[in-house]
Amino acid sequence: MIITDGNSFPSLTGPFITVGVFDGVHLGHRALLDQLVLKASQAGRMSVVITFDPHPKLVLGGSKNNLAFLSTPEEKKELLGKSGIDHLVIIPFTRELASMEGRQFISEILVDRMGAGFLLVGYDNHFGKGRDTGFESISRHAARYGLETEQVKGLSGPDGVISSTTIRNALLDGRLDVANSCLGYSYSLTGTVVPGNRLGNSLGFPTANLKPPLYKLVPADGVYAVEVNIDEKTYGGMLSIGMNPTVNNDRNKKTVEVHIFDFGGDLYGQAVTVVFRYRLRDERKFDNLEQLAAQMRLDKIESLRLLT
Repeated sequence: MIITDGNSFPSLTGPFITVGVFDGVHLGHRALLDQLVLKASQAGRMSVVITFDPHPKLVLGGSKNNLAFLSTPEEKKELLGKSGIDHLVIIPFTRELASMEGRQFISEILVDRMGAGFLLVGYDNHFGKGRDTGFESISRHAARYGLETEQVKGLSGPDGVISSTTIRNALLDGRLDVANSCLGYSYSLTGTVVPGNRLGNSLGFPTANLKPPLYKLVPADGVYAVEVNIDEKTYGGMLSIGMNPTVNNDRNKKTVEVHIFDFGGDLYGQAVTVVFRYRLRDERKFDNLEQLAAQMRLDKIESLRLLT
């Protein structure tokens, strides 16, 4: 698969194209991509996905304090690369691009620059300034250039049609099972190990404190059974997200800490990936450290049971 930008796109004959942000590359996205690959193959054409970097919400203004995405740009590339498409085109998202009307995007980007022969549109796709162009308008504008279009239906999940928004909400509500079922894989987070207060050592549960990437969604506070990937090796573990209310009075200091089973190495400064498999419980405040340690022993037992 070729990863390129729109300005150096190779000359293709009528490629089959779809366009989207594809945050998380969830099952709804996969259904769209499967259709694209199938239709392109049947027609003897190349399949092309157009996406954007940075995420449009980072460019369009407004507060960025609450922005959180399911995938980093690198994670999205990796997930799209597993979908079977022939080409991934990453277009820089700028204010100039954001001001382009839908018909202009179709004519200048899809037709003139990409030479599109077929456009497959997601159930909620909108093009152009202010998302002003829905499927009916897309079809009408595309027809002027002989560009055939088709829209796929949304894929249903536990909370209705699967979308990146519903998955983000499920993760923030602590409904990990719902989020993972809609993603089609277990949600993960890669963070850099940074120094902590070393409280876990005194309790018999040393932890690695993770600093997540900027704008990567951190799931709801609580305790999780996780898989931990370090240098291409996988370990079991239990992870806590929250304020550590038993020992910490600073309600603005959230931590992401993982205790890795059967691991004793030094991880400071390294990147560690945690894969969220099960949510065990909410975060709780205990009366003392002995109660906290006793609960952590129970959490480890339950994590080992679930992960084996």
